[in-house]
Formats: sequence, structure tokens, C-alpha cells
Amino acid sequence: MLRNASSINGYAIAASDGCIGTVSDFLFDDAGWSVRWLVVETGTWLSHRKVLLPPAVLGRLYPEGEEFTVQLTMKQVKDSPDIDSDRPVSRQFETNLYNYYGWSPYWSGGFYMGGIDALDSAAMASVSALNEQREENDDPHLRSIHAVTGYHIHADDGEVGHVEDFLIDDSDWNIHYLLVDTQNWWPGKKVLISPRSVADIDWADRRVNLNVPRLRVKNSPAYDASITIDQTYEKDFHKYYYSEVRPSDHL
Repeated sequence: MLRNASSINGYAIAASDGCIGTVSDFLFDDAGWSVRWLVVETGTWLSHRKVLLPPAVLGRLYPEGEEFTVQLTMKQVKDSPDIDSDRPVSRQFETNLYNYYGWSPYWSGGFYMGGIDALDSAAMASVSALNEQREENDDPHLRSIHAVTGYHIHADDGEVGHVEDFLIDDSDWNIHYLLVDTQNWWPGKKVLISPRSVADIDWADRRVNLNVPRLRVKNSPAYDASITIDQTYEKDFHKYYYSEVRPSDHL
């Protein structure tokens, strides 16, 4: 099910022996558009320390109580590696965290893809090379959803609005859409933008650049929060944006 990132903020994280804290942010991979970590504010029991948890450790979601369960104890979380909230999350910190919990890191393929044993020799070599490159560059491509919210959205021929929210699939934690408020350009309409339409993100200028023209965004279906975004909606959405036959983009 697709959920607004903003609606999950504030959800409690319940360990087996008590509440760990509440979700305060998400870190996503700006290359694969997947949420890699939930940032959890622990509150007074750990002097407002923040900890990271990967989505795959989340158990059952209780929307009524706004709570996730996790198969961890409060002591495990308390003894986990400290995160420096004033600095970007490094690959080394991620490695230390995975090692501490005994988890297989997502970049190895193990945590999300059935375990490292499932990889053949060619895939293992590819993963090894990728790991070496990432460790050398120390660039995990992790970005804060909280930080990117508010970034300006630029089509290939001008600005169209700003990022208001993200729509995340809570089954695989992939980001399906950016919710864009166009009020500064076209009042009264909000639209969805797929990551497929993102050319790049300019972190210095706080801007998301698209590879589509403004008119295509303007003519796209308006976002209606009361409508369920199901397979039919997504099929029609992608047909509009990526079909070879579409309305003229330049009138």
C-alpha cells in the first residue's frame, strides 16, 4: 500500500519490551529510490538520541495505533552504534550497524534478495566490486526525505513547483512518487511525479530536475488524496507519461 511519508512520521517503534521511540525521518537511496533507513527519535530514555533501523526489520504495522513492531529489545537499541546527526551517514557507519545486529547489508543483496548464498559467482564478483567502489568513495547516496521536502521542481523548460511529500510502498519501501505542489506556477493543483522522470537532484541549489516539459506536468491528472492509487491508476499514469503517443508538450 502506498503511504505518504509525512503520515508515517511520528509512528511509534515498539520493541519486544517497550517503546524505542518515534519515526522522525527517512533516508533514501537517490539512485534506486528506496528507503534504506528509518530515523528513530528515542526521546528521553536515551537523551533524545537518534538511531537508524532498516525497513526490513519492521514487523506488523498498526495504523490505528500508529505503531510498528520490531523484533529487538530496548537494550539492543541502546547499545547500538551512535549516529552523528550533524554529519552524513557514511558507508562505514552503515557497515558497523549491520555488523552489530548481525544483519546482511542491502548492498550485498542479502538483506532484501534472499541471502548472499543465492548469488552465483558472477554476481558475487559484481557485488564485491561494487562494495570496493562504494567503500573507496564513501558515498552511499543516502538523502533525507525531510531535507528534500521543499526542494524546487524544475521541468526541462522551467519551474513547476516544489516537493511536498513522498509516496512510499510499505511492502517494499520503494518510493513510487513525489507529491508536487504547483501553487507557485499553477495555483490549486497538486500532481505526482515518478522518480523515472527525475533527471538529477541538485543538492547545492535544493532543486529536483525533471526530464519532461512543464506542459506534460500541467496536463497530468491532478492528485486526489481520496483516490486509492492502485494498479489501474499507476498503469494509466505511466501510459500518460511514457507512452510514445501523448498530447503535445509544446503548445
